[in-house]
Amino acid sequence: GDFSKVGAAGGQFLKIGVGARATGMGGAYGSISNDVSSLYWNPSGIADIKEISGSFSYTQWFAGYSHNFFGGSVPLSDKYRAGISFTSFSSGDIPVTTVEKETGTGAKYQVSDFALGLTFGGNVTEQFAFGATLKYVQNAFASVSASGVAFDIGTIYHTGLQGINVGFSIHNLGGQQAYAGQDLNRSGKIVPEQFASLVEQQLVANPYNLPLTFRASISTDVMSIINGENETPADAEHKWIACADFETLSDVPEQYSIGTEYVWNDFVAIRGGYKMGHNTLGLAGGVGLKYIGGGFNGQLDYSISPVKDFGIVNRISISIRAL
Repeated sequence: GDFSKVGAAGGQFLKIGVGARATGMGGAYGSISNDVSSLYWNPSGIADIKEISGSFSYTQWFAGYSHNFFGGSVPLSDKYRAGISFTSFSSGDIPVTTVEKETGTGAKYQVSDFALGLTFGGNVTEQFAFGATLKYVQNAFASVSASGVAFDIGTIYHTGLQGINVGFSIHNLGGQQAYAGQDLNRSGKIVPEQFASLVEQQLVANPYNLPLTFRASISTDVMSIINGENETPADAEHKWIACADFETLSDVPEQYSIGTEYVWNDFVAIRGGYKMGHNTLGLAGGVGLKYIGGGFNGQLDYSISPVKDFGIVNRISISIRAL
């Protein structure tokens, strides 16, 4: 039959987007990343964060799973920034079932994956930014787990022409991982027919790769094109941007995303997007509210993504920047 890459990589939670602003645009965010969620989408976006910033994002994933992201950024100098991020993916309690006890044995287990990342980035020139993330990734369920180190690398080029940005990033560069733990241990005879003592044994799990991802992105300031300006002023009443992303992954076919965001009076944002090539995700949308005052800049975002055959994925994000 036809060869398929599906199932060729582990650590699938690393492909779940973070931040309601980005996911409300269908994931088309690689070249406009300018907040703490850039630690996931393109680490070079951290260069645009000039203040101490923090962000939390919660995703109500389908089948009872939850996906959470915590991130923070601090300026090291006028040019360079440092960031830290923590992403978790968990199932809650899952009942253990067997062929004989289809309704459950009374025992329970959990799926609990996480990634802890440290990011460094900044501006090489006024137009070119770079970023790199070192992260520790662990996948675990029941009493077995696998862990290892991976890297993300990204760049963004600001052309200075009507808000056109171009971004490139590579994610999950790293070695193979393999599960180990108590549930892989066994006691048995080497030859079942022999009358001999039981021997301690350990099952060896096949190693797997993390989902290597390459993302290319381009975006533009639509409002500046409409107004015939080189760029939209920061205090403009109306702002409108559009972005398109291309992703090639090691374990699934190529994917494409388009997204847009309209902001009124730097207070209310409306977003929409569409992901192509994904077998479950497609249309997405969202809204956002911003508050400035009291020494900080706060933002509340919400996004919704209908999932084929599974229902709806809801996301909410809270972000804070010191003024």
